[in-house]
Order: sequence, then structure tokens, then C-alpha cells
Amino acid sequence: MTDLLGKAADWLERQRHRHLTTPVWFERDGRRVGLQATVGRTQFESTDQYGHVLRSESRDFLVRAADLVVDGAAVLPRPGDLIIESDRRYEVMSPAGEPEWRWSDVNQTTLRIHTRQIDEE
Repeated sequence: MTDLLGKAADWLERQRHRHLTTPVWFERDGRRVGLQATVGRTQFESTDQYGHVLRSESRDFLVRAADLVVDGAAVLPRPGDLIIESDRRYEVMSPAGEPEWRWSDVNQTTLRIHTRQIDEE
């Protein structure tokens, strides 16, 4: 029996990459790599020591893991990396104690990278 749902998920991921992306730069230690990314957002909630609920939102970039290659080596995002979209710079960060990235699909081909805007170029 074929994996119908797995094939459908692969097809959907190809459609996202083909029709819902914008060009961005990924930068680590001064080296830049051009990527196609889908822009999204994630809302986070945490509680401070006084019981107040804190809400934050990250600007997310969905990219194919296979495209995230720096100096010939596949990498995963880490704090301090940058994503440049048009003239805005976003720093990879872990909001509210969450990891700075997560897999966005069942087949683990797409990364959802959490960021916050730090400035404009």
C-alpha cells in the first residue's frame, strides 16, 4: 500500500515553496545564503513570577531544511543568526523559553524559524 498522506504532504510542501515564498537572506557569522521563505507568525504565552500572563509574537520564516547550507554544510538555525527580508533584519531567537526553530511538517523537510525584528538595513 502506498503512503497516500505522505505523498499529499510532500505535494503540499512543494506548492508552498513554489507559490507562497519570498526571497530572504540567512546570515551567520557574516556569511549570507539566499533562501525562499514563507513568512508567518507564532504567538507565545508565558507567566512571570507574579502570575501575570505575558504574550509575545515572533515573525517566523518557513524554509526548506535542505536549502539551509552555509559553506557547503547543512546547518540548523541558532540564536544570533539573522534573516534579512527586504530592508528589515530579524534575529533568530527563542521566545518565551521555546526553541528557536521547530519542524513545520511531518516529514521534517521544512523549518519554522522564530525571529524578532532588530533593525532595518
